[in-house]
Amino acid sequence: MRTANLCIICKGGRNLCGNSPCPLLPRFRVKPEIEKKVSKQFFGPSYNIFVGRTGYPNVSIGPLAAIEKRPDLDSPAGWFGMDYSKIIELRSLLLRSKEKENVFSKSKFAEDIQLLALSEKPADVEMLFRKKPVYNVSFSDIVQPMGPTALLERMKVTENVKVRQAVGKIVSDDLRAVETAYLLYKTGQDVYRITTILSSGILGLNEKKKLVPTRWSITATDDLIAKQMLEKIRAYPSISNCRVFESSYLDNHFVALLLPGSWEFENFEAWAPGSTWARGLKQTEVVAEYEPFEGRTKYAELEGGGYYASRIACIEYLERVKRQARCIVFREIYEGYVVPLGVWVVRETARSAYKNKKEFSTQKEAMDYIKNRLRVPVGEYIKKSVILEQRRLGDFVFK
Repeated sequence: MRTANLCIICKGGRNLCGNSPCPLLPRFRVKPEIEKKVSKQFFGPSYNIFVGRTGYPNVSIGPLAAIEKRPDLDSPAGWFGMDYSKIIELRSLLLRSKEKENVFSKSKFAEDIQLLALSEKPADVEMLFRKKPVYNVSFSDIVQPMGPTALLERMKVTENVKVRQAVGKIVSDDLRAVETAYLLYKTGQDVYRITTILSSGILGLNEKKKLVPTRWSITATDDLIAKQMLEKIRAYPSISNCRVFESSYLDNHFVALLLPGSWEFENFEAWAPGSTWARGLKQTEVVAEYEPFEGRTKYAELEGGGYYASRIACIEYLERVKRQARCIVFREIYEGYVVPLGVWVVRETARSAYKNKKEFSTQKEAMDYIKNRLRVPVGEYIKKSVILEQRRLGDFVFK
């Protein structure tokens, strides 16, 4: 049974979506414990910051502070392989504080937020809230879940924040955000850390610096870094054979096909009825986005952040092997993906795929293998594909 009211019918006890235990139960189970641990006053480490988008350009910003100290509270790269319950319980321990600021604000509070974003390790903060924080965890296709929320009365950073010397030097230079983000990436900062720094409003030319809503900065970071890496990748030699990569996590199944040739990228998403954004569908919906050698000129609206998260994982692989290729990614989202946990699921599942390589001499051999690894008939993808419909000189036999 895969219907729009699946959760109503199941009520967490019949395993209708294929997940056991129910992905939604942890938020009800941990709520009483979380509410015991929070009050109008808080002292503890800030693991991250969050910038909202509602009311832009006047947005809610504040630290994401830990109700319990845990090393994996804000480490999406380390969550891969965890089940729904573990991730939701983990993220419920992050308290989101909120204060309204204009995105161009230069207030002391905005400066403290930047300092927390740059901190090499979680820094202690002292906060007083207007009311006791309320636990009502929500889920998003872009942003990771968070726990209780509360409006700030005041906040103070209570320790000397240590900023890595290389990071401090890079962000102090008067460079465009795209240049600064890539320099940070080259020093070993992952996209998650760069997203935080970009959100804080410290990147960019001095007169243009502003806070960036976290939801926007996640996709922007993937895009900025990918574009910089592509400038080198387009000059690399092509791969010489066909390569297939595969990974699955939380009912997201990725199969990537890399073909010889100059850089192109095509990303498919096939949403099964009953999955997160396909509750009312009666059959699987396949959407596609394509990028030519020169790159995109418009935002990938059909797939949004998922496109850019998938693309950066592919580009990271090509940079490691110093090659370029025509790349097609098939992402199938099955019925068990009933609760969105953020676009990191796409990024980390795709990254995992590029650790598992199979090689083939011809495109036909690769496609014959792939068609047995996908639920959707491969012909459905070919009908929507730009790359797979291409005919190249090597495809013809001349007599």
